[in-house]
Amino acid sequence: MTAQLLQLETAPDLVDQVYRALLDAISAGALAPGQRITQEDLAERLAVSRQPVMQALRLLKRDGFVQDAPLAGAPSGRSRGLQVTPLDPARIAQVYEVRGALDTLAARLAAQRRTRIDPALIERGRAAVAQGDIKAMIDADLAFHHALYQASANPLIEQSALLHWHHIRRAMGEALQHDFLRAPVWDEHAAIAQAIADGDAARAESLMREHSLQAGDYLSHQTETPAPLAAAATDNSVVR
Repeated sequence: MTAQLLQLETAPDLVDQVYRALLDAISAGALAPGQRITQEDLAERLAVSRQPVMQALRLLKRDGFVQDAPLAGAPSGRSRGLQVTPLDPARIAQVYEVRGALDTLAARLAAQRRTRIDPALIERGRAAVAQGDIKAMIDADLAFHHALYQASANPLIEQSALLHWHHIRRAMGEALQHDFLRAPVWDEHAAIAQAIADGDAARAESLMREHSLQAGDYLSHQTETPAPLAAAATDNSVVR
């Protein structure tokens, strides 16, 4: 007897669009950590029906970006609605442990190939810092690491690392709301890129390990005191 595969329901493209829009809003801090959210409000702000919002929220809950909102005064385990998952410094540190290992491997492999990372990526990051543009800072950082993963010539590194990037992005968005930006970050990127271009695998690996450690410590520390939710909670234009 031939085994039969069950027919699957195909998720409409709209669900993916809603998922990505909400994930972008969460990652950028437009939907703030701890902020309560409802299907009705999100559907209205996105100009869609509740059905794709409900499905997108299920996916976001699965991926750890939203969670059940605690019910004040209720027994433990009771909840009402959903909220954006608060940032957990310990969780951020764990994410960076994994990312640091992947980035260190990527730096070593890229150096073995003497790959040249485009200097324009470094300048893009410096310009974002000079302008104080938080979104541009985060995008530039992602672009640099994306180039590093490609330079490693191992696609599994990028596939694995990108699983964690949205969690890192939202931690960066929160941390950069403060005035304690680590100024040397792009000097560190430049030094890593130079070691890779020189083919110095040991130095590239060492620099990347130290860079990841400092970045993880910085973000863990900065996310210990979350920013107020009031502005994000009352702005109906933040989800696009």
